[in-house]
Amino acid sequence: MKKISATILAFNEERHISACLDSLRGVADEIIVVDSGSTDRTVEICREYGCKVSTRKFDGFGAQRQYATSLTTHQYILSIDADEILSPALQESIKKLKADGFGHRVYSISRLNFYCGVPVKHCGWYPDRQIRLFDKRYANWNLRDVAETVIFRDSVRPECLDGDILHHRCDTREQYEKVAVSHAAMKARVLAAKDESIGVAGPLVHGLKAFWNSFVTGGGVFEGKVGREISLQSYRSEYLAYATARKLKSKPAGK
Repeated sequence: MKKISATILAFNEERHISACLDSLRGVADEIIVVDSGSTDRTVEICREYGCKVSTRKFDGFGAQRQYATSLTTHQYILSIDADEILSPALQESIKKLKADGFGHRVYSISRLNFYCGVPVKHCGWYPDRQIRLFDKRYANWNLRDVAETVIFRDSVRPECLDGDILHHRCDTREQYEKVAVSHAAMKARVLAAKDESIGVAGPLVHGLKAFWNSFVTGGGVFEGKVGREISLQSYRSEYLAYATARKLKSKPAGK
C-alpha cells in the first residue's frame, strides 16, 4: 500500500485542529504540522495526536507550504490547513488510491467553504477546486505570499477526486474581516512590486469588480445575508489591497 504525508499549516487553531486530525485517520501515514507561533493549545493537541511539529515564523503561504513539504518522508503529499477537514467521501477516495496505487501525479479536490458555520455554494466559493494531493517529485508550491498554488509541468493533467475539503473560514464575521485585511496587506505588497501602475480610480474599479464577481457572477445574491456580507467584504479587501499598493508605489525608494 502506498503511503501519504499530510502537511498542515497552523496558527491558534485549537478549536478546529482536532477535527482536522481526526479526518486524517487511516489516510495519512505521517502528519507534519508547521506552526507559526500559536499561543493557544494548538501545538499541544498536535503532539497528543503524534504529529511531527515544527515552529516557523510565517513569511507567506507559498513558502510555508513548501517548507512543510520539505519535512516529509513520503512521495505523495496531502496539504491541508488546520481549519479544514476531509469529508467522509474524500477520505474513502484517498484510501482507495492508497490501496489501488496512484495513477496520476497531481489530484484536484473540491473545497466547500463555510462562513460562520454556513456552507456557501455561491459567491465563487464552490467547487473552489484545489490541487492538494501531489507527487512531490513532479510538483511543489510556488512562493507566492497569497493565492499560492501547486506548480507542475504542462504535460501533467490533474485527476479529480470525489469528496470535498470542508473549510471553516471563520467562526465570526469579525474574524473573517480580520483575515481579509491581513490577506489584503499581503496582496498589496505583491501588487506594489509589479511594474504596472495603479491609477486613482484603480482601487474603486477593482473593488467593484470583486463585488460583482462575488454577488452577481458568482451567485452570491442567492445566499441572502451571507452572500451580501461576503461580497461586501470582497469589495473592501480588494479596494484596500489596491489602495495600499498605490501608496507603497508612491513612496520614494529606500523609505
